[in-house]
Amino acid sequence: MLTESVVRDAEPREKTYKLSDAGGLFVMVNPDGSRWWRLRYKYGEKERGISLGTYPLVSLKLARQRRDEAKRLLQDGLDPSHQRRVQRVSQTVTFELVAQEWLELQSRKLGPITIYKARWILEKYVYPQLGSRPISHIKAPDLLAVLRKIEARGINETAHRAKQRVGQILRYAIATGRAERDCSVDLRGALAPIVTKNHAAITEPARIAELMVAIDGYVGQPVTHAALKLSPLVFVRPGELRHAEWREIDFGNAEWRIPAQKMKMRTPHIVPLATQAVAILREVQPLTGSGRYVFPSLLSRQRPMSENTINTALRRLGYSRDEMTAHGFRAMASTSLNEQGWNPDLIELQLAHAERNKVRAAYNRASRLSERRNMMQAWANYLDNLRLTADPRRGEARFLNAAL
Repeated sequence: MLTESVVRDAEPREKTYKLSDAGGLFVMVNPDGSRWWRLRYKYGEKERGISLGTYPLVSLKLARQRRDEAKRLLQDGLDPSHQRRVQRVSQTVTFELVAQEWLELQSRKLGPITIYKARWILEKYVYPQLGSRPISHIKAPDLLAVLRKIEARGINETAHRAKQRVGQILRYAIATGRAERDCSVDLRGALAPIVTKNHAAITEPARIAELMVAIDGYVGQPVTHAALKLSPLVFVRPGELRHAEWREIDFGNAEWRIPAQKMKMRTPHIVPLATQAVAILREVQPLTGSGRYVFPSLLSRQRPMSENTINTALRRLGYSRDEMTAHGFRAMASTSLNEQGWNPDLIELQLAHAERNKVRAAYNRASRLSERRNMMQAWANYLDNLRLTADPRRGEARFLNAAL
């Protein structure tokens, strides 16, 4: 066996030679005086070797420790050389690299709104701290530090969403051989709970009537006004409304057919259009009909309307975020239609809520369209009647314009 002094005092020769220790460990002494630690071992039926570093950066004691670590890998049936390559690769595979790959895959099956929000959370909160880190090195305390910063801003729901996204990315890394475990599972119970808060909505008939009159009197961009007027008539999710495309509108059958990739539940959805909804779309068609989106962005027709546009319009009408939101039109319709005695299953279908039984879901979509069409027209008429009650002159003028 070697000693530290033997390795230190080994004189270079004309040709490289080796000094052997035990267990396959030896040091190569080169003509230039450099000394390289090597380990010879057998894996399967083949002789193999790996470098353990250079002397004196790697002392005899440290070289023996690395030899013993390699021996332990062999006892576990692992090739030390292969494990080193895997570790070297893992050093260059960062969290952001895997996250971008995961987002690209998810974009094929998740809606654009979901992908946008996932990317926004990652870019704003996760990448600054974890983006450049090797994904295989991320531990629970690292992730918790990121989430604590989000919680400190009072947005607990965002912290939970960030944890969920990071967990999904780590599990993808595990499946593709670039990480060994999902540390997000170790944070179960570590975050402050989410305080559930329903979307603010107006549901009392008298206040709905006031809202309808206020919407009619909105002064602003015509396209925004049209989107605002259509919102209570179709009561889809705000993201679905702003991403509406002209090719999805079937004026002949008075239907809006939303493709599966735009829906939260990933199934196609049909919105029967009441005569009032058709009239609004006809009004806005000369303004945006030559483009892709029914309600394009004011900055670029290549993009849909901003997600804050409807909420901003409601604020301009004097409704605070605690009174009414763009999403609140869904609650307004659901509450009112249920109170009016419409079949709850019919309302749920039109709200595009999930149906657990896939066979029943397909049957419902196919068989209840005519019933939903009747309900949507009755709902539009009800809103018109409320508007007329609250402001007869505005209501009469609206009915006159519709007749013309």
